[in-house]
Amino acid sequence: MVIKVFNYFKNLGLTSLASFFSGHVRTVKIKKNILAMLILRGMSIVFGFLLVPMTLHYLNPTNYGIWLTLTSVIGWFSFFDIGLGNGLRNKFAVAIAQGDILLARMYVSTTYAFLSAITGIVFTIFFLVNPFLDWSILLNAPEGFSGELSLLMLITFGFFCLRFVFGLIGTILIADQKPALNSLLEVLSNVISLTLIWILISTTEGSLLKLSIAVGFSTAIVPIGASFWFFNRKYKNVRPSWAFVKKTHASELVQLGLRFFLLQIVGVVIFSTSNVIIAQLFSPADVVPYNIAFKYYSIITMGLTIILSPFWSAYTEAYIRNDVVWIRRTIKVLRRGWYVAAIVVVVMSLFADKFYQYWIGKDIHVSLSISLSMGIYVLIIAWCNIYAYFINGTGKIQLQIISSVIIGIVNIPLAIFLAKYCGLGIAGVILAPSICILPGCILWPIQVKKIISGTATGIWAK
Repeated sequence: MVIKVFNYFKNLGLTSLASFFSGHVRTVKIKKNILAMLILRGMSIVFGFLLVPMTLHYLNPTNYGIWLTLTSVIGWFSFFDIGLGNGLRNKFAVAIAQGDILLARMYVSTTYAFLSAITGIVFTIFFLVNPFLDWSILLNAPEGFSGELSLLMLITFGFFCLRFVFGLIGTILIADQKPALNSLLEVLSNVISLTLIWILISTTEGSLLKLSIAVGFSTAIVPIGASFWFFNRKYKNVRPSWAFVKKTHASELVQLGLRFFLLQIVGVVIFSTSNVIIAQLFSPADVVPYNIAFKYYSIITMGLTIILSPFWSAYTEAYIRNDVVWIRRTIKVLRRGWYVAAIVVVVMSLFADKFYQYWIGKDIHVSLSISLSMGIYVLIIAWCNIYAYFINGTGKIQLQIISSVIIGIVNIPLAIFLAKYCGLGIAGVILAPSICILPGCILWPIQVKKIISGTATGIWAK
């Protein structure tokens, strides 16, 4: 199909466009994924923007703020995979690069078995403990919400567990350098969510319970269906089976996974606690302007993620094959992309207020300080990720782990200090992780240079 498209453009004289599909095999594969993901993630952005006013219309700002905080809390449980997902991502990519399909199947089977067991245990504990938890206190919800929130958390967590296990199919797609297919699954989930929420708006009054069922179903059913589809077709030869579950490979996956696990914990602390901090320091309604700014600047985050996503596993393959030239050239190109992103963020900040008014109306105000803080935060994350994706692909993440532990300890106290005692409000909650992550802008480029040049020793090479 790609060859036909290439010849078509060439016959039309569009050689510059046709050349997009030429070059190093690894680079061409990345280009095709980026092109497909630009379309698919573009659709996800549109759907994401549509979901905000639709959900706000279905719920009032307070309930919407509770919903955002609740989903953030559920997201904390994602680290219970003890890093097995990222461990599988690296190990599967290495096995495929070496042409060892049997080894790849063992890694897949072992990961599914262990993750299913962990998820089952965690859900059982949650089911038993949940009736004794007062979620209205944690979420700072109005009185009388406790009973509904308890059921709401159980349902939402149940769907999360299903997505948690069956979502491994997305990890396999990414590890096989097919992130565009994983993006397609996300689009399908968004389409189902939009459809169900539209039906709720048309037929029912605002209900957090009904919303949680609709969104939970849409996010779980797609990976479940995709798992059965791919494991009976393209990935039939690596389909998980009890016969291929190996304790020795479990040890490999856990050793690498635990290292990523520590990074995931810090990721939860940094990226998922902001909603809770804002809800506690201010109110659930104040989570809304934060979330609106976050979604607005997620255009940049998603755009850079589209570009970077295919590179993790590609870096793994290139590193295994010692393709240093390709790695250096790729990082240089990605740095140029960051400079373009910085200019776009400046422009977005200048027109942020007008965009918010057009998007959600004048009822909810998002201050300039929130927008600027979010823009800075997005750019710092993007710069670090240019280098972190290569480091993660090689598995040499010891320095990241140490830095992450320090960040995890400092982030929440710093956010509270900046927001409450320095009078920065919500902007302070955003600036805290930006300040914590800033050292990585210097450390990660140094480590990448050392790894590529073969001079990495000690902590730089672990």
